Amino acid sequence: MANRGPAYGLSQEVQQKIDKQYDADLEQILIQWITTQCRKHVSRPQPGCTNFQNWLKDGTVLCELINGLYPEGQAPVKKIQASTTAFKQMGQISQFLQAAERYGINTNDISQTVDLWEGKNMACVQRTLMNLGRLVVAWDDGLFSGDPNWFTKKSKENPRYFPDNQLQEGKNLFGLQMGTNHGASQAGLTDYAMPCQIL
Repeated sequence: MANRGPAYGLSQEVQQKIDKQYDADLEQILIQWITTQCRKHVSRPQPGCTNFQNWLKDGTVLCELINGLYPEGQAPVKKIQASTTAFKQMGQISQFLQAAERYGINTNDISQTVDLWEGKNMACVQRTLMNLGRLVVAWDDGLFSGDPNWFTKKSKENPRYFPDNQLQEGKNLFGLQMGTNHGASQAGLTDYAMPCQIL
């Protein structure tokens, strides 16, 4: 799986398009947030997509991040340990993704384990972390560490409530989307279809 050779042809073109979506500025924001949010000391990687991927690849940093979003004693990932085996690294990445989904990230906004572990779609990993950061800022539960301006504001619901009498008045209106019947009539219209002639 991780020992794939270089891509050629269409596969190479697709991979190049995916790689172009990676944002180096967003990388620096995410590194700053992750190092600030984690309760334990986390070292900073050197700039670059490959360094960012290697930093997150074993899943320990991600698990420390998600645990830092919960109060002490309520951490979703109980056991975090650095490992060199692919199975354990991918397991920790998977634990992070499951915990992020339980935290409230939409399933469609979550990357796949192989996106990070194989480094095939690091832009998707960035989007997952960005969505998590936006959600943490929106929760506003006092557990966010860092600058809230790092993340775009998540829109909040603005429900509207109308009294029953106002709702009843609305049912009596004839919407202009349906058209009007002023001046339109079917009076005088007849069917002028010709009968079929058989020769």
